[in-house]
Amino acid sequence: MIYLDNAASTRVDDAVIALMAEVMREDYGNPSAGHPAGAAARRRIATARAQVLAALGDAGGARGDLVWTSGGTEGNALGVLGPARAAPAGSIVVSALEHPAVANSAAQLGAPVRVLPVTADGVIELAALDALVDETTRVVAVMLVSNELGTVQPIAALVDAVRARAPGAHVHCDATQALGKIDVDVVALGVDSLGVAGHKLHGPKGSGALWVRRGVELAPLWGGGGQQGGRRHGTQDAPGAAGLGLASELAVAARDEATARWLGFAAIFTEAARASGVPWRALAPGPRAPHLVTLAFDRVNADGLREVLASRGVIASAGSACATPGGKPSGSLAAIGLPASYGMVRLSFGLDTVLSDVVRAAAILGDAVRALAA
Repeated sequence: MIYLDNAASTRVDDAVIALMAEVMREDYGNPSAGHPAGAAARRRIATARAQVLAALGDAGGARGDLVWTSGGTEGNALGVLGPARAAPAGSIVVSALEHPAVANSAAQLGAPVRVLPVTADGVIELAALDALVDETTRVVAVMLVSNELGTVQPIAALVDAVRARAPGAHVHCDATQALGKIDVDVVALGVDSLGVAGHKLHGPKGSGALWVRRGVELAPLWGGGGQQGGRRHGTQDAPGAAGLGLASELAVAARDEATARWLGFAAIFTEAARASGVPWRALAPGPRAPHLVTLAFDRVNADGLREVLASRGVIASAGSACATPGGKPSGSLAAIGLPASYGMVRLSFGLDTVLSDVVRAAAILGDAVRALAA
């Protein structure tokens, strides 16, 4: 199997597995307990906290703190619902690229949801904020890296624009596709909250964290025993936190070397698309994360392409801007104006992706699109 769907989920690093097993064997006490076993579990979480904060550019937690979550979906829900419920009712602004974890959470509030459009290159239109953000705006949510297109959004400029129009608005950033792929610096970005997930960077599923700027008020998603300052009730997951902490540290340390390899892999797939003879386009050619490449082919059914690739041992994601039998249209692809006749394939790389697999997969991709477009 050639696994090229790392934007969806990654293989857990062996060192992360070993550490989590060690914590489960040795430090299994409840972190909230006052006895030595609880203290040992708390020390594991403290170490992980320092690792994640450093990976996010806030070493020592000088500007914010972490809320441990069960992953990207919960972190994004808390980043949107938490500040909205803690403040007077008002409008919510989300970009047209947002993951359902953000978009559907915003819809639950019963407040007006305004959609920030994107250009054909997959970048948010900052000028549109004039008509969308005002003194009633409570939350603005825009992801740092698009999970489908790979485009990097100008979050720092967005924050400045929002502050000028609605100083009290909370700016949340979904960074699940960003950490370990591009530089993530919460201080430079200026956001109020930012979410990450372990399974996107060779950490465990079910682990995540929400960075929250100091002084920000968040209402919890549910009631409970008051853990994590009352922001996220429930017994803390020491093995999961330890796994996320180590995975974050390893991913950031490996990023520079991995970036060079990933860009080379993307170029191989782009050349395969060009050589296929099928009309194609590289989606969102602007500033983008290096770990994925998104290609669209005319007269090629996305579901069919995914199935043909899988039948030949290549695992990748696919989608289209129109509804397909048994599937849903991609909001991101529709937002950038991809014609309905085009089917998209997303190929995404991990730290363990090797050149020989990429070369083989590129040849298979070329054969597949030619056959499907014939």
